[in-house]
Amino acid sequence: MPVGGALFAAAIVVAAGAFAQNGEPKPASPIYGVTIPDGYRQWELVAPALEHAPLDELRTVLGNQTAIDAYRTGSLPFPDGTVLVKLAWKHVQSPEFESALVPGAATTVQVMVKDSKKYAATGGWGFGRFIDGKPVDEAQHRTCFACHEARVKARDYVFTKLAP
Repeated sequence: MPVGGALFAAAIVVAAGAFAQNGEPKPASPIYGVTIPDGYRQWELVAPALEHAPLDELRTVLGNQTAIDAYRTGSLPFPDGTVLVKLAWKHVQSPEFESALVPGAATTVQVMVKDSKKYAATGGWGFGRFIDGKPVDEAQHRTCFACHEARVKARDYVFTKLAP
C-alpha cells in the first residue's frame, strides 16, 4: 500500500477508534485529544522498565506495528501513525518468590501518537495520560512534551529504546 494510503487507513482506524463500544465518545486527553487505542494490549513489547523512588513502578511500553517496524529499522524520526503505549503498575513483592517484584495496582496508561501535522508544535507527538481509563487534568498533560523535549529531543522525543 502506498504511504499516503497507509496514512489514510490509519486515520480511519484512529477516527473509528474514538468511540467506545457503546457508541459514546472515548475519553480523550485534554490539549491533544489522544484516546487509549483499541487492542493495544495485543501489541508487541518495546521494552520493560523498573522505576525506583519516588514512583516505585513496573512499566512496559508496547508499540503498534508502525512503531515496531521503525524501531527494527532504526528509522528516526518515527513515521506518522506510530503509537506507543506505556502501562505502569506499583510493584510488589511476589508472594511465591521472595526476590521477584510483580505488578500490583495499576497506576497509569500513557499514550504517544505521532502525527507531524496535527502535533507540529510538540515535535509531531500527541500525548495522553489516563488513570482508570480517564484522562488526567490539563496541567499534567502540559508537562508531557516539556519533559520529552528536555531529555530525548535527539531521539524524536521518545525515551524508550527497543529491548534487545
